[in-house]
Amino acid sequence: MDRNFVDFRLAADDLRAIRFGISPGHELCHAVRVLQRPEGHPMQWGWLRGVRGRLPRDAFELLADVIGVDGYFPDFLTSTPAWDTTPDDEAARLREVSIEQVRFDLHKMVLRSSGARQRRILDLIDDPVPARERLADACLLVWGAALEPVWPQLERILRADIAVRARRIASDGIAATVGALHASVSWSGDAVRVQLRRFSDTIDCRGSGLVLVPSVFGGSGCNVLTEEGVQPTLFYPAQGVTERWARDQVGVADALGALLGETRARILLTAHAARTTSQVAADLGLAISTASHHLAVLRDGGLVTSTRAGARMLHERTPLGEALVGGAG
Repeated sequence: MDRNFVDFRLAADDLRAIRFGISPGHELCHAVRVLQRPEGHPMQWGWLRGVRGRLPRDAFELLADVIGVDGYFPDFLTSTPAWDTTPDDEAARLREVSIEQVRFDLHKMVLRSSGARQRRILDLIDDPVPARERLADACLLVWGAALEPVWPQLERILRADIAVRARRIASDGIAATVGALHASVSWSGDAVRVQLRRFSDTIDCRGSGLVLVPSVFGGSGCNVLTEEGVQPTLFYPAQGVTERWARDQVGVADALGALLGETRARILLTAHAARTTSQVAADLGLAISTASHHLAVLRDGGLVTSTRAGARMLHERTPLGEALVGGAG
């Protein structure tokens, strides 16, 4: 049996070329696929029960046409993932994608479709400027109905996965960390190698680097971005995804509250971005002295890090804190 590999070649001495990111757009595209074929995604059934009745029909059908049910989907629907990429970033970026890329990617989908669906994609290509706006609007509508309600849970799982992987790089090295991403991924000399079903390529990442992106909705396999002009990216299955991942936010807060105490749990849950002591106090309705005390306890436990930025002290979750909140979800 033929084996297909994509090799992301890196400079052997530049481990900084590998970094992690988050892609709300990638999650949205795969969520659209899950909704089209729910029987193949049992880990998402808990999420599906809460979303099926509130989907905006026209917006969903437009995305379903463009994304399809398997294989390639347009690269312009996913941004260059970064640690701090937000859904709002994705929407703004999508409206600025070049018309040339929209046409190029949609032509690929024409080759992967037929009948009425193919004709609808051709109509988008014929008038790409309004098509880009329609797609951006559709993404916002479907995101708001399907993923926005569970984004806190999704984001915790993704950040916890990254935190655990980053910690492993420090302890075990890059080769062991890459090899543990998925059974189809390995470290091969100066390259990250990914075995795929239908596609082979060698990508020179020297200068651009490689972004590793965990995914909850991407299923049990890996996906790649390899086109010229697109940031080389490897999407892999996130750790800790169970059929209960989409449970209510209150349940997660209760679980952490039982472990840490309600106030410290609330501080930890909101510490995914760096904030000052005053901001923490104001957000949670605490006295500054009380917030400072709880932050000190979380810092002593290795769950929060505090760094000085000029006259301000900024507090943020550590990798251990990310793993804890991700595990609670």
